[in-house]
Amino acid sequence: MNGNIHSIETLGTVDGPGIRYVVFTQGCLLRCQFCHNADTWEIGSGKPMAVSEVMNDLTSYLPFIKASGGGITVSGGEPLLQIPFLLELFKACKSKGIHTTIDSSGGCFSSSTHFLEGLEELLQYTDLILLDLKHINRKKHIKLTGMANDHILDFAKFLSSHKVPVWIRHVLVPSVTDDPTDLKELGEFIGSLENVQKIEILPYHKLGVYKWEALGHEYPLKDIEPPSEEKVQYALEMLTKHWRKPV
Repeated sequence: MNGNIHSIETLGTVDGPGIRYVVFTQGCLLRCQFCHNADTWEIGSGKPMAVSEVMNDLTSYLPFIKASGGGITVSGGEPLLQIPFLLELFKACKSKGIHTTIDSSGGCFSSSTHFLEGLEELLQYTDLILLDLKHINRKKHIKLTGMANDHILDFAKFLSSHKVPVWIRHVLVPSVTDDPTDLKELGEFIGSLENVQKIEILPYHKLGVYKWEALGHEYPLKDIEPPSEEKVQYALEMLTKHWRKPV
C-alpha cells in the first residue's frame, strides 16, 4: 500500500503530544487563503511511499519519540483523502505501541457508506484527531477556503458521537477569523461537543507567502499582520467559554 507523500518532519513538536514523526500527505480539497502548505494542494502527485518505508524510517526515531510521550501525526494536505493508506500505516504503528494522530480539516468528510466504513475502521487505530475549524460562519468559510463548512461541522459532531479524542485548532487571522460574534458562535459550537480535550489558537503568520509566490499564486492576505497577544488571549477565552473538558 502506497501513499502520496509531500514530506516528512522527523522530530515535530507542535502537532500533538510529545515529539512527533509528522507525515505530510499530498492533496487537499480546501484552498485556505492563509495556507502555508499550498504546495500540498494538488491531488495525485507527491512521492509514492509504501507503509514499510515509513515504518522503517520512523523506527529509527522511536527512542526519542516514546520517551517524550509522542508518536506519529499524519497531516497534509488532507490525510483523510488517503484512508486505505492511513489504515495500514496506523495498524502497523499500533502493533509497535505508537501513539497515532491525524491532523484534518474535515474537508473531505462524507456521509456516504463507503467513506464512513473506511473512516470508522481507521478510527479504531487512531488515538487523537487535530481538527482544524477554519470558520463557523458558512459564507465567510466559503470566502476563506472555497468550500462551505456544513460537512466539516458534521465531521466534528461525528467525532463527538464516536467519543474520538479531539484537539480543536483555530487559526486567528485579524479581520478574517477574529470577529467577536463569530468567535462566540464557534465557542458555543465547541461547547456542544463532548470529546474536546484541548483548544488551540494558532496565530496567523506569513511563513507560507514564499510558497504561494513560487507556485505563481498571489497571496491574498499579504497586507494582514499577525494578531496581538491580547487578541489571541481574547479568542482563546471565547472558544473555551462553554468548553466541557472530558474527565
